[in-house]
Amino acid sequence: MKKEIDLSSLSFEDALARLEAIVRELESGKTKLDDAVEVYETATMLKKFCEDKLKNAQLKIEKINLSSTGEITTSPLDTNEEN
Repeated sequence: MKKEIDLSSLSFEDALARLEAIVRELESGKTKLDDAVEVYETATMLKKFCEDKLKNAQLKIEKINLSSTGEITTSPLDTNEEN
């Protein structure tokens, strides 16, 4: 029986911790094949959830700019920009 996860109630950190636990479980090699397939599907769902959370957080991040006159503005953060 497949156990459903309510992603709406999970934080990024909780989802990542569950994903890491699943990876450790699968890497141990002690999981039966049918169970491994089921937890792999759960891991895939958690991975997508974490990626979506990170993408949404990145969209909210802005770069703060200070002009020579002291004016403060914001602009989208360029993730390819070197510091």
